[in-house]
Amino acid sequence: MTQAQRHPIKSTPYWWEDCRLPSLPARDVEKTCDVAIVGGGYTGLSAALELARAGKHVQLFDRQALGQAASSRNGGMASGSIRPGRKDLSKRFGQERAQAILLEGKAAREDLWRFLREENIECDFSLSGVFSGAMTTDEAEELRRQADFLQQNLGVEAYPVERADVRKFIGTDLYIGGFVRKDVGGLQPAKLLAAMIALISSNAVIHENTAVLGSVNEAGGVRVQTERGDVFASKLLVCTDGYTDGFDPWLRRRLVPVRSRIIATEALDKEMMDLLMPPRMMYGDMRKLSYYYRPSHDGSRILFGGRDGTTEGDPAAPTRHLQTELARLFPELAGISITHSWFGYVAMNRDMIPRMFSRGNTVYATGYCGSGVVWARWLGKKAAFKILGDAEQSRSAFDFDAAPRAVPFFKGKPWFIPIVYSLYERHDRKTLRRRQKS
Repeated sequence: MTQAQRHPIKSTPYWWEDCRLPSLPARDVEKTCDVAIVGGGYTGLSAALELARAGKHVQLFDRQALGQAASSRNGGMASGSIRPGRKDLSKRFGQERAQAILLEGKAAREDLWRFLREENIECDFSLSGVFSGAMTTDEAEELRRQADFLQQNLGVEAYPVERADVRKFIGTDLYIGGFVRKDVGGLQPAKLLAAMIALISSNAVIHENTAVLGSVNEAGGVRVQTERGDVFASKLLVCTDGYTDGFDPWLRRRLVPVRSRIIATEALDKEMMDLLMPPRMMYGDMRKLSYYYRPSHDGSRILFGGRDGTTEGDPAAPTRHLQTELARLFPELAGISITHSWFGYVAMNRDMIPRMFSRGNTVYATGYCGSGVVWARWLGKKAAFKILGDAEQSRSAFDFDAAPRAVPFFKGKPWFIPIVYSLYERHDRKTLRRRQKS
């Protein structure tokens, strides 16, 4: 804790300060339904909404109260980004599918904006754009190529930022350039989740605090075992992402849960915010151990996030690490008080892209790799249409014939994460040293 720290740091998300998630009445678990859904985040709620509106009887199960997992803990950055670059995508999946994946990102973002507008959802959404910073000339050139590709191939408004213009976008000397794309927005994620719960709660049966223990394929459907009784469903949709537990050991071997942590500064005066984040955009850079940051939805403070490489140990250490990196970016904030520090789990897989796939009568939509605000809602919707048998509406470049490959020597506990993160840190330190020498 810094000398300036005046109050204890809250371990709950900053988003919960002005959003109370609804508490739903307990309901009996019904013995049959058309579709059972495991996971009550953006994916499960999005699918439940489409299925219920199509007349299907839906029961949704979550082992916690709704809103305790990633959908109300994330940074609220609606990017729909894909971690592999376009060359890597082409190498893995072929040029045609790679192009389809990138185009689908544009469609998914636009569909989210439409959803917010048509459903009258108030979640402090702003189509702010995003700035990505470059720390080396090589990174600056790569971002220039990205901007050209986005404009020429996807019709996205994007442009490079030269060193002399960096401070028009972000008040730091850490970057020697960057690029801006205008099709990315920010929102209050807990408010989005609360609105989705309100939309679906009268149309589907939602069971909070009801763990699913397992499932078995039977003739004509799936028998789902829950801690409050069995359910027989024609189809099962699993969308637990980074919170997948032992109810599905086969899936758990394919998804690595990684902590993502965010700190929130105390309220800053307008002059300071104008200096550090003049256009109030979303922000990120190209470091291996990536960080993401943004103004709060009311523009009064900075939220700074990154991957938390711990799996146990001192919970204060990753908070101090983020404070150090925040001060590296903005020296003016060295010693600033932090009001909140919280984490949630994201799900990584060996392909590092979201996926939709089937296994018997079970459909999976998962593996968002930290970009779930856009992808989780989109693939929940696509999975619903897949269950409904609507080939046109369910068509997606993320619908694969097979699941992601299992991770060797992994059975649920990500023992290797600290090792991977130490390698990333070493890479980033070398990048910083090269930058300082140049």
